[in-house]
Amino acid sequence: MNARTIDGLLSLRAAELGDRCFLRFRSGDLSFTTVDERATELAHAFSDLGVARRDLVAMLLPNCPEFALVWFGLARLGAVSAPINTASRGGVLAHVLNLTRAEIVVVDEDFAEALEPIVTRLEHVRALVVRGDHRLVAERLPRLRVLGLSQLEAAGRRPPASRNEEQDLAMLLFTSGTTGRSKGCELSHRYAVRHAELIVEHLQLRSDDVLYCPFPLFHLDATVLTVMPALVLGATAALGERFSVSGFWDEVRAFGATVFDFMGASLTLLHKCPPAPDDHDNPVRLAWGVPLPDFGSDFERRFALRLTELYGLTDAGVVMFEPQDEPRRPGTCGRPVEAFDVRLFDESDNEVPVGEVGEIVLRPREPGLTADGYYGMPEESLAVRGNLWFHTGDLARRDVDGFYYFVGRRHDVIRRRGENISAFEVEEVINAHPDVLEVAAFGVPSELSEEDVMLSIVPRPGLLLDPAAIVEFSTERMARHMVPRYVDIVTELPRTPTEKVEKYRLVQLGVTERTWDRESNA
Repeated sequence: MNARTIDGLLSLRAAELGDRCFLRFRSGDLSFTTVDERATELAHAFSDLGVARRDLVAMLLPNCPEFALVWFGLARLGAVSAPINTASRGGVLAHVLNLTRAEIVVVDEDFAEALEPIVTRLEHVRALVVRGDHRLVAERLPRLRVLGLSQLEAAGRRPPASRNEEQDLAMLLFTSGTTGRSKGCELSHRYAVRHAELIVEHLQLRSDDVLYCPFPLFHLDATVLTVMPALVLGATAALGERFSVSGFWDEVRAFGATVFDFMGASLTLLHKCPPAPDDHDNPVRLAWGVPLPDFGSDFERRFALRLTELYGLTDAGVVMFEPQDEPRRPGTCGRPVEAFDVRLFDESDNEVPVGEVGEIVLRPREPGLTADGYYGMPEESLAVRGNLWFHTGDLARRDVDGFYYFVGRRHDVIRRRGENISAFEVEEVINAHPDVLEVAAFGVPSELSEEDVMLSIVPRPGLLLDPAAIVEFSTERMARHMVPRYVDIVTELPRTPTEKVEKYRLVQLGVTERTWDRESNA
């Protein structure tokens, strides 16, 4: 048994901890032994379907016990799981499935309908394994072999002999695709186990923690950064079905969560809810994620917990942490861990001086800590590794003590009148307006060349926002060249399932008849 692989570590924990709770869902708890045994059954079942070592199996599943069991079962078999964004549709879904070359897709009954319009475009899929009513899916998709997931579990067979090594490919996790086409990051067993260990070490997690994640299991936060740390520690991972502002704290209490993660606008949305008398009444001691807005201290006092920021990405895991035993430095996403060499480069790959903005580039000091590449995309894999450094596309500055301060995405920079404007910094100012629930800043073409700044703003429930007042608010708090020209008041922002704003959709929509224009209303 190799405890440096996903399946080997599961076997070890099952032998040590037995009936202790490993995974917690609304439907109930699963012990280490239960997960180990059912993963073994599914490994045999997929082998009987012709899945061999190193084969890829695609997954279109919600956060549910079956997701975890299939993931661990494929790992035990030596196969590779490829969980796919369940919001994918049409050409995007066809592209991802064809890219994986998976012949089998494990799919929830509710997501199977997304396959109907594209079934003739699927180049490799030959069978579906369905969570739910497989007979109904078989009627809709007669071109494919359809089986029920519940039919596959055949008990009483010995575990298959695992031949996994640390460096073997374990899973594909796809980038969010907020700025371009999603890429499948090739992640090894070592990547999953070692990054879990780094999370445990640098967040000072404990074996009695309940690690709660309300984000999808096809995302890094839920799999590698929540389930895997629980496996490393012998702790409990609690998985919500989805992030819900109204139900968040109730689920935290029901799960007994002591640690949770946040991302995107989730922290802002929780903070902007009206205060409640029981805000302090929750079991959480620590919440981690990015970004940490400037109201962090208020959030900590209100909910009686600690917030900590870090920096990470699917391609390389978590690279920086705020030190848990030092006072917080406002605005920092922490210092790099010893396992990575991190620098800031200009556009010519020259290191920038302390205090100046540059692109975060990195190299691991240990094997297997970054993605081995982008599956089926050799040109993209090569492009991000210029001059032997992995180029993240993220911009930051560094202080004299080695702390990094996130500035924004290189491709989320608005170019106006010869100036580079960080959309992140514009959003930070606008989010401070008491009547703004959330905002997205982006560039739209200008008749004077380059771009103008545009905002899409969601007001807090029941409130009306005056675009002119927003611009006045901006004028008092940001440089002149950053002040937005265009403002759209909207009911919601387009999002990925991980609460990231799909800005490319806002850019495509651009300026419309309903858009308020500062120059026209001057």
